[in-house]
This record gives sequence, structure tokens and C-alpha cells, in this order.
Amino acid sequence: MTTAAVADFQWRGHRLELLAEKAAWDPQQRLLLLADLHLGKAESFQCQGIPLPSDGDAATLNALLAVAHRLQPRQVVVLGDLIHNRLGLTEELRQKLTALPSLLGCPLRLIGGNHERGSWLEGLVQEPSLIMGPLWLSHAPEPTAGRLNVCGHRHPVALVGRGADRLRLPCFAYDPALEQLVLPAFGALTGGHLCPRGEALWLVAEGAVIAWNPSRQLRRAQRGAA
Repeated sequence: MTTAAVADFQWRGHRLELLAEKAAWDPQQRLLLLADLHLGKAESFQCQGIPLPSDGDAATLNALLAVAHRLQPRQVVVLGDLIHNRLGLTEELRQKLTALPSLLGCPLRLIGGNHERGSWLEGLVQEPSLIMGPLWLSHAPEPTAGRLNVCGHRHPVALVGRGADRLRLPCFAYDPALEQLVLPAFGALTGGHLCPRGEALWLVAEGAVIAWNPSRQLRRAQRGAA
């Protein structure tokens, strides 16, 4: 087991950095990739009579701005579910989203996710899945021959420990058979789903990325499952 603020991920000679901020960085293309922010989730629940604190969006947006200012990306690509739903799209949130590209200092692109359906975001087009270099970027998993599918949607988590010491931790999950890398949910107010067996996992905890079970799977990733 190795622990660091960044974990290197190699696929057919192309390197990604898995960040403790729950995002992926492509240094060659200078792309910052993240998924599942679910902005406006608290307000969506409040409309249904469920009291949730409204500070989750601020924590999520501040984390995004911090990592973007540190890395200075050429583009930020959100792999779907930037917002939770239309109920949470308050005027305040709309204003924040409009200002976001300027605050990031680079273009912001959004691959439309299931939670954006039926919503209109001023100045932010919901794009279909797209190719960027050797990467196939999508919201839901879409394995594509000859490319690394980087996606979100699943909110992957892993169970660590036993009994009262058991933790559910967000993680990056790589399926070597599908050549698919799933990013953890970036948002502060998101749940998670357990990963199936056979995936290589990198846990995110306390500002670190922890290689959990990657030995055999990672070797296949590095040679492109050749």
C-alpha cells in the first residue's frame, strides 16, 4: 500500500494523475477532469421538506477553484451531474455558474449527465461524450475500444476496516477488462456505491490517495491490456 497526495496512473504510455481532491489531471493535455458535483442538492431536498445545510455548494466550489488555481489547466471538463436537478437551480447558483469560467481562468466544459436533463444553464452547453487525445470522456460508463474511458456517474466507494472501525471511502476505480477509469464524486453532498470485485482502487482519505489493491490490475493498465 502506498500513500501520497497524487497517484500516477499509466495507460498505454499516457499518464494521468489521480488527485486527493477527487479529480484527475492530464498533464500532457492540461485537462482537469472531475465528475458529479451535484450543486444545489441541499436546496433540492429543502424544497421537499428535508432540512439540509446549504453550505455544501460553497465547499465544493471552493475545492474546485483551489485545485484549478494550483494546476492552471487549459480546460476544466465536468463529466456530468454538475447540478443535482432543476429544483436546486436557484438564482444564486445560476449566477455562480455563470461566473465560474472567469473564476477558473479557463474554459469550462460540461458533458451532460442524467441530473442535468431538462435543465438550461446559461452559457454552458451540455455536450455529448467526447474524445480528447487517447481519452473517451463520458458521464456514465461507455467502454470504447482503443481508448481509455474516463467517466463518473457511479460515485465509487470502498469499504475499509471491520466492525465499528469500518469506513466508506471515495475512490478511483479502474476496470482493466473494460479499460475504464471511474472518478469519485467531487461534490461535498454525495453518496456512493460499492465497487465490484476485480477493479483496481485508489482510496481518497485525509488529503491522500492510497493505492489499495492495484498490483495485478495496474500492470494491465500500464501495458494497455495488450
